Amino acid sequence: MRIARKASGVVAGAAAAALALTACSGGSGEAGAGDALDTEEEITLNLAWWGDDTRAALYEEAVELFEEEYPNIDVTTTFVAWDDYWTARNTEAASGTLPDVMQMDLSYLRQYGNNGQLLDLSEAFDVNLDVSGLEEELLAAGTVEGAQLGIPTSTNTLALFYNADVLERIGMEPPAEGYTWDDLNDWIVEATEKGAGEDPVVFGGFDYVGTLWFFMQRLIQQGIEPFTEDGQLNFSEEDAAAFLESTAELRDSDAVYPIERTKQIEPLTGFMVSEQAAEMTWDNFMAGYVAETGENIEILPMPSGDNGPQQFWKPSMLLSASANTDQPAAAATLIDFLINEPAVGEIFGTSKGVPATAAQRDAMALEPGSVDEEVTQYEEDVADLVTESAPLPVEGFGAIEAEWKRLHEELLYENVTVDEFVEQWFAFAADTMPAAE
Repeated sequence: MRIARKASGVVAGAAAAALALTACSGGSGEAGAGDALDTEEEITLNLAWWGDDTRAALYEEAVELFEEEYPNIDVTTTFVAWDDYWTARNTEAASGTLPDVMQMDLSYLRQYGNNGQLLDLSEAFDVNLDVSGLEEELLAAGTVEGAQLGIPTSTNTLALFYNADVLERIGMEPPAEGYTWDDLNDWIVEATEKGAGEDPVVFGGFDYVGTLWFFMQRLIQQGIEPFTEDGQLNFSEEDAAAFLESTAELRDSDAVYPIERTKQIEPLTGFMVSEQAAEMTWDNFMAGYVAETGENIEILPMPSGDNGPQQFWKPSMLLSASANTDQPAAAATLIDFLINEPAVGEIFGTSKGVPATAAQRDAMALEPGSVDEEVTQYEEDVADLVTESAPLPVEGFGAIEAEWKRLHEELLYENVTVDEFVEQWFAFAADTMPAAE
């Protein structure tokens, strides 16, 4: 009997744990991910992801297609919001009962991988899992110490979004091609000055140093790999302080979107309510920006650094399998279907990022001027600027990323100085990350 698929909030978190317990029993089966799938055996898999009702509807459609292709496999599904998702996974990980297949984020890959909780999917290559359609650099982002623990489903890279309608209203041009970080700071100041007479007031941008991934981007442009191969930080307190100080003049001159207003409109941002002219984030945010603002949103590469406009591909998400699944071959087969089946690419479009395989990208119906078309075109345009895979975050990255964000808010409230920020963050990271061996 099929278990009801849709769940949300706390109920979904509990359901995810219950489903995992029924479907995983310590990986006692003898068959491996590289063994041929038994098409006669009645198999139940559970699949978990984070997201909202819209993403859930798309996943349900994709799962129905999979079950038509593999009628002996029944897939039960659960989803919850981001924070609840990791709470549920942490609970299951403690008892060895992770879902057979789960959406995975790069920030957590090393944490679950180092604890032996994820299946090495390289065993399934060329048998139940075809990865030939993935770029080598992108596929490498899902490896930890040589083990393929996650398969990218889609790509994204960082971008600068600007609201062309807002810029027209304040009489401002977007940043020029090849702009630098300093150029961006000057542009934010000018846009804020021109937007001061609007009702509501328009700010040029936000204080971008509060996002740890932007620091990673800046380090790469300086020729610094953010993390070591053994999962330690590879940058200094001086590096962090220099990045935080790079927008000090913006903060001092009140040129960036105010933290007080940010808190009032959360979970929206100043850009989403058209009170901010530009915002940096991952390129797959474009659909949400267009839907939220109803205005003309355009996209540019990130600022150029010391070595030019270097960027990196980051899997917008990956799919992983539990090391304890009783059905590794079936789990690999489901992952294969979700990343390679053209119809799945047509279903999701760019809602999870640009599909990682050409077969799915080609299947998308790209209407001229549509969000899917613009994001796909952007990634084609910046492909030559992408110099490497995304940095593989250290174990505990989710926690230290959240602490960076928290301390940045304290910096905006002037409760801490840059030096105090750096000192407290490095101390927190040392307590959170595993010690170097």
